[in-house]
Amino acid sequence: MPSSYSFDVVSEFDQQELVNAIDQLRREVDQRYDLKDSKTKIDIKEDELSIISLSDMTIESVKDILLQKATKRNLSLKIFDFQKIEIIGGNMVMQIVKLRKGLSQETSKKLSKLVRDNMKKVTASIQGESLRITGKNKDDLQSAISLIKTMEDELDIAIQFQNYR
Repeated sequence: MPSSYSFDVVSEFDQQELVNAIDQLRREVDQRYDLKDSKTKIDIKEDELSIISLSDMTIESVKDILLQKATKRNLSLKIFDFQKIEIIGGNMVMQIVKLRKGLSQETSKKLSKLVRDNMKKVTASIQGESLRITGKNKDDLQSAISLIKTMEDELDIAIQFQNYR
């Protein structure tokens, strides 16, 4: 039996599910009557999306569809960071959507302090873009997970728990 147990607190999303949601979004934009002639382009990169279209209203419609598709694919809506809509040349507008991934140092410190202050039998250590919680008892780790889940609504990121061992 191991002398201690641990798990990692991370903020990630399934890249393939996001690609599938974007593909569905593109198909719907191409087929919908009100969006068909809007010259809407959706490009996906490693850490951001760009939506280019003719008007702010069209971008808002595309944004709503994106959120619906992401929800159906079990992606947290907290991964999307919508930037301000910008005017680009040729009567076109663009919106950049940054994709949030990984815990920031500030968030890691906040969660670490929360665990340290409320749970004396577990330790929290920051490991790059994740937080490792270690304890001698699995019940204490379950309590730490519950404590962090109560804090999740206040955070602007999606939290997952990995490597529970």
